[in-house]
Amino acid sequence: MKNLLLLFITCTLFLSCAKDDYYELVPQIDKDLANLLASRSPTGSKNYYILPNSDDYVNIPQDPNNPITTAKVILGGMLFHETSLAKDAKHDQGIDTYSCASCHHSKAGFQSCKRQGIGDGGIGFGTTGEERQRSPDYLTTDVDVQPIKSPSILNTAYQKLMLWNGQFGATDLNTGTQSQWTSGTPKETNYLGYEGVETQAIAGLTVHRLRIDEETITNLGYKPFFDTAFPNVSLDRRYSTEYAGLAIAAYERTVLANKAPFQLWLKGDINAMSIDEKKGAKLFFGKGKCYECHSSPALSSMKFSALGMKDLSGIDILGNPVDDNTKKGRGGFTGLSEDNYKFKVPQLYSIKSNGFYGHGSSFTSIKDIIIYKNKAIKENINVPNSSLDPLFVPIQLSSEEINNIVLFIENSLNDASLDRFVPSVLSNNCIPNNDYESQQDICN
Repeated sequence: MKNLLLLFITCTLFLSCAKDDYYELVPQIDKDLANLLASRSPTGSKNYYILPNSDDYVNIPQDPNNPITTAKVILGGMLFHETSLAKDAKHDQGIDTYSCASCHHSKAGFQSCKRQGIGDGGIGFGTTGEERQRSPDYLTTDVDVQPIKSPSILNTAYQKLMLWNGQFGATDLNTGTQSQWTSGTPKETNYLGYEGVETQAIAGLTVHRLRIDEETITNLGYKPFFDTAFPNVSLDRRYSTEYAGLAIAAYERTVLANKAPFQLWLKGDINAMSIDEKKGAKLFFGKGKCYECHSSPALSSMKFSALGMKDLSGIDILGNPVDDNTKKGRGGFTGLSEDNYKFKVPQLYSIKSNGFYGHGSSFTSIKDIIIYKNKAIKENINVPNSSLDPLFVPIQLSSEEINNIVLFIENSLNDASLDRFVPSVLSNNCIPNNDYESQQDICN
């Protein structure tokens, strides 16, 4: 009996030591990372970086003039993906073939996976949107594209202003910019008084040749959904572009990458990230200084920064040549020389399958853009050195350190289940595109 008791005590001590050794060896990096995050957070807690659940409306940043409701989110999600709103296509071949999601779809982190997203005038999809191209029925100047890379709608709840130059939104940094809200242009939408997500959603419907009127939404069956989402809006205003845009914006605000491994780690799952990814996270919030710009829970910010990146260029660029205002970024909107060549800091979740990076799509991998920032040598000779952000300086990261940051961004920040945000649409059309080639790629 005595020997059995001695054996029990020995085994208990051995297991206890083994357990202590494990928890001293492995979690130290987790403890260090948690402390580092707390030090970078304005709240003093790593929990600052936790994105709310998509149905946690109380904690999702929202426009006070457009409170999020379930009815709005349901309607907005369908309208965002509905190709049968495409009634104002440039040519008959484009009618009913594209949607908002053509340039902002779940397979590419709600971006396009192309140098330029293509709405009207595009055909095909591929696997992640990489095969979308100009329809032979459209001239290059007829295709609906932007002179800049389409930004993501993912985590846009954390952006007061929208677009790379921040031109959409009547509040925050755009207070006092009314002289730039040019009549007869999409910027005029700012006069409605909404924040950026709402303003862009409203303006985008017309810009991208999507029709919202009572006849269209009645024929498609969406009228009861408008009635439920906006019961207090008069009937003469309810079935309109403005309220369709407000529903879309409510939906967009709930599209959050809250199931990414980093998010799971923040919530207590220390096994959600690998050791190297955790090293990358420590570098991101430490030596790499990424946090200095990517500072919000979405790892975006409302900062506009000049990093000397190239604009869209090349023989394969569709639409009109990039204009000077677009090249000047924030300055092209505000008219202030001190804002020239500054572009809004983008969010970093689920960008692994974006295909192209930078406002001019001049980078083709996450690693390339980190190397670029590590060296801090401008690639756009037209950007004066005096305009470059003071933070754009060499960081002296090693190759291993760069690789670890890449792992953190590509893997830990990648929410692999974004399809949960894709609803069915009442038309039963193929989504996000409904042209014949896309149907073959997506719906067959």
